[in-house]
Amino acid sequence: MIAAYLKYLLRSGNEHSIHSPFLFELYTKVIRDHNDHHPDYAPLKRLRKQLLSSDKIIEIQDFGAGSRVNKSNLRKIKAIAKNAEKPAKFGRLFHRLVRRFEPKTIVELGTSLGLTTLYLSKASPNSQIISFEGCPETATVARENFEANSGDNIEIVLGNIDQTLPDKLKMLSKAIDFLYVDANHRYEPTVRYFEECLPYATNDSVFIFDDIYWSSEMTRAWEYIKSHPRVRLTVDLFWIGLVFFRQEQVKEDFTLRI
Repeated sequence: MIAAYLKYLLRSGNEHSIHSPFLFELYTKVIRDHNDHHPDYAPLKRLRKQLLSSDKIIEIQDFGAGSRVNKSNLRKIKAIAKNAEKPAKFGRLFHRLVRRFEPKTIVELGTSLGLTTLYLSKASPNSQIISFEGCPETATVARENFEANSGDNIEIVLGNIDQTLPDKLKMLSKAIDFLYVDANHRYEPTVRYFEECLPYATNDSVFIFDDIYWSSEMTRAWEYIKSHPRVRLTVDLFWIGLVFFRQEQVKEDFTLRI
C-alpha cells in the first residue's frame, strides 16, 4: 500500500494536467473544494464523534475480503467507525459530487454504520438511495443513525450482495445515476458488481469505486473498469476511483491529487 501511494504521488497531477473542460471544472470547483462549513456537515461530525466513542460490541457477518485490522467477528462500534468508515473529507467530497450531479437514484454497495450514506442523503433529500449491507447488526446500527438524522430517503437492502443486488436491480425501473461501491474488496466480485450495474448507467451516470489500491485484486479490478469500452473518463484519486460514461468525451484516464 505504501509503495502504491508513493507511485501515485509521483505520477499524480493537478488542474494543469487536465485537458478535459468537463473534468477541469469538476476538479477545481468540486473535488478540490475544501470548504467544510456546509450546514449538513455539523450533525454528521457529531455522529462520527459519537460512533468513535461507542464501546457497544456487535457481531460482524462479513461476506467480503474481511478486515485487515480486526480478525474477530465481535467488534466495538468505535473500531468499525475508525477502520471501516470513510474519513470525513470523503464524505464531504461525495456530498459535493451529489450536489453537482443531482442524481435521482443512488446505489451504495456497503452501508456499514451509515455515515457515508447520510452524506449522500443530506446532499439530495429527494433522491432515492438504495444501500446494500450484508451484516444484520451493522445494518441495525445504520438504521438507528438514519432515523436520528432524517435519512428518510434511504432504503437498506439486507443480505449477501452477491444475491440481493441482481434481484433488486431487476426491480429497478430507473437508471443508476450515482453508484458507490465499497463492498467485497476482491477482483471477481468488484468486476461483477460493475458489470451488473452497467446496464443501468446512462451517459451522465457517476460510478465511484472505493479502495482501488487496497490489494492487488482491487487494483486489477480498477484496471479492468478503466479499460471497459463503455467507460470514457476515469479519475484516480488513490483512495477512490471515479468513472464517467460521457460518450462525447475522448477516452482518458487521469491521476490527480485530492
